Amino acid sequence: MSEYTYQFEFIKVNISAEGIAHVEINRPQALNAFNTQTWTELGQCFTQFKSDGNVRCAVLSASGRMFTAGLDLKEAAAGPLAKSTVGDVDRARFGYYHRLFILRFQDAISALETCDKPVIAVVHAGCLGIGIDIISACDIRIATQDAYFIVKEVDIGMAADVGTLQRLPKVVGNDSWVREVCYTARKVSAQEARAVGLVGS
Repeated sequence: MSEYTYQFEFIKVNISAEGIAHVEINRPQALNAFNTQTWTELGQCFTQFKSDGNVRCAVLSASGRMFTAGLDLKEAAAGPLAKSTVGDVDRARFGYYHRLFILRFQDAISALETCDKPVIAVVHAGCLGIGIDIISACDIRIATQDAYFIVKEVDIGMAADVGTLQRLPKVVGNDSWVREVCYTARKVSAQEARAVGLVGS
């Protein structure tokens, strides 16, 4: 049994006697959209796995109707990503602290990549936006027949800069295809994802 505790609000963790950690994104009422707390908890969980000798590998899945609807846009519209200034803080200082927030965001997703245990992503139904960032940081990706993938950031005028643009070209080995799906935000079926190497099975 693990000496670590994995008590989170939006991430469920169950570690089997064999050392397989099942990590479940658990915010189904919001289609597993990622708010600040969700991505923070995900990063904390995988960072902790690195020093937990009872965890031998991790399987990442999600509860509810889809893997994730991406970033929680309601929170993003009111949170640090939406603000151009904060009170009396000058623009340069605000920009500096805004950058630190983005780095924290990137580090949370990168925790899956830097975890020294194999991480397997199991995707069902929709995997949008930040979902692509997350699964591209995993070692192995598996998808159900009904799974689909959309790099959604272009639709809201953002860059997919928490992992997709950095990792996806390496994952699929086809820069042209990556640019196409990032520029168009088109829907990629499980069959196409398998053909280009985004998922293994």
